[in-house]
Amino acid sequence: MPKTISEQQKIHLDFNLQAASYLFAQFLKDEQFVISPQAAQLYRDFENTLKEKKANASFENSLSTLEDSPNQQFQLARKWLLAYISQIDAPERSVFVNEAAVLLMADSFQEKQISKVATEKDLEGLHGDHTVITDERYHLNYHTFFNKLNRFSRENKVQYQEFVSLKKKLVSDYRKALRLEEFRPRILSSFIRNKLIDKVYLPVFGANLAKQIGTTGQGTRTDRMGLLLLISPPGYGKTTLMEYIANRLGLIFMKINGPAVGHNVSSLDPEDASNRAAAQELEKLNLAFEMGNNVMIYLDDIQHCNPEFLQKFISLCDAQRKIEGVWRGQSKTYDFRGKRVCIVMAGNPYTESGQRFQIPDMLANRADIYNLGDIIGDNERVFKLSYIENALTSNPILSNLAGKSMADVYALIEVAEAGEQEGLQLEANHTPEELDEYVSVLRKMIEARNTVLKVNQEYINSAAMDDDYRTEPAFKLQGSYRDMNKLAERIVPIMNEEELQTLLLAHYEGEAQTLTSDAEANFLKLKELLGSITKEESDRWKSIKKTFLKNRVFTKVDGHGPVSQLVAQMSRFSEGIEGVKDVLQTGLENAKASTKTKRK
Repeated sequence: MPKTISEQQKIHLDFNLQAASYLFAQFLKDEQFVISPQAAQLYRDFENTLKEKKANASFENSLSTLEDSPNQQFQLARKWLLAYISQIDAPERSVFVNEAAVLLMADSFQEKQISKVATEKDLEGLHGDHTVITDERYHLNYHTFFNKLNRFSRENKVQYQEFVSLKKKLVSDYRKALRLEEFRPRILSSFIRNKLIDKVYLPVFGANLAKQIGTTGQGTRTDRMGLLLLISPPGYGKTTLMEYIANRLGLIFMKINGPAVGHNVSSLDPEDASNRAAAQELEKLNLAFEMGNNVMIYLDDIQHCNPEFLQKFISLCDAQRKIEGVWRGQSKTYDFRGKRVCIVMAGNPYTESGQRFQIPDMLANRADIYNLGDIIGDNERVFKLSYIENALTSNPILSNLAGKSMADVYALIEVAEAGEQEGLQLEANHTPEELDEYVSVLRKMIEARNTVLKVNQEYINSAAMDDDYRTEPAFKLQGSYRDMNKLAERIVPIMNEEELQTLLLAHYEGEAQTLTSDAEANFLKLKELLGSITKEESDRWKSIKKTFLKNRVFTKVDGHGPVSQLVAQMSRFSEGIEGVKDVLQTGLENAKASTKTKRK
């Protein structure tokens, strides 16, 4: 183990290093050693005192006896000088004793070697409460100051740099352990702040967030409360929009994944989670609590969560703004009153099985609820326009247009809708060929948008219907922004009407394949919506609906008792009557056709 250096040893080491550096510089220049004015004055005064007291011979004899021992000779000269300083009561001159002792010992004093530069000066007019400042004055000693400065550079600065480096490493390691980079909100490069966001979403969301996190200025409210609940089918940009808002507000975006938490979790304690994925999400949630400020807690896909789990947030949405959490195994009560903490929940209003989910009543009462997939009324136009705006960057041609001017995008959309370019004014420069391509693509985008909107509305209508009232299978194809973006990628200017319809059907045929047993029914319903269903497909669709109604009847009985047997017999009887009806109808139609033929 290395020995610890004492403070006195550090001072001697510092002195020796400076002395060695000075000697090296002097010998390198091959110059005579300079003499400081203070040391020269001390030398003169001491010599004069020796003469006055007739002690010259005594002093010189004492030094000469130690001629073979320079160190002892130097120490003896120092003692004479220290005795002189003590006699005249001038302790401040002791700083120059060593230099004067060398001059006496070496008998090397020369007036021309005396430096004309002052090494001490009083600096006046200084303000502060530092210990070195007295009566607004700092006594600067060049040698003392640079001793302190050299020591600071050699020791304090190095130690401080090591401290800063260690602190940065610890912070970096802790940030990695907490995965904080994952929680920094980022705006997608393809994100476009459209009119729907500006005119609809930001005003209504802003009012809720102001209620939760407060506003700037003296008028900010202290009774912060509330919850923002966003519902829509998948693909409407709920998460993207809230991440954008968190970025603009400077909030940490703590996203909690509802499917990972699952239906089985009802506690906020990670130790009670049923699997590691759920525990990790609960750890993130409690980390958000622990941060305590400048945080947006975003619970995504809450239809996958247990209602009892959601109820834990009721107290956080009240004016008391408190919630019980667990941090590193310890239960804690978090108080967010007056803090910039907001709660946002998002989900599909219908679960993956087609059933509606219900948020706990006490939580719903505290929430401002907005459906992003069903904006109507005065906002219908900007809602429809948002489909085009969000798909701009997905289409190579329109991406180029959006990069030049969004004002030109809106002007050309009007041209595509109206079919006239009269009075068209554009900000950017576009060639006639580019304008033709823009308008051609936009017209096809509008037609694709209208199809996607039809699908969206049918999905919402179907999902909102109770199973008891269904007359056909549930429609599960979606018309979201995500679908629009996929279609926009493949739209080109030279595409004709037939090719566009083929693209639309091909897209949804692929989407329908993911529905497995419901694929055929959903695709036939889509073709019926679009008016492109053939006679054979129409007959097949009618057959599917008839079978669906019959199966729905059987699902209401157990299939084993007398009631179920009676229902089955009545069903077969009904089918027989329907068969007779079909035969008679066919025969009647054939007879009419035969009569017309004979008359001709």
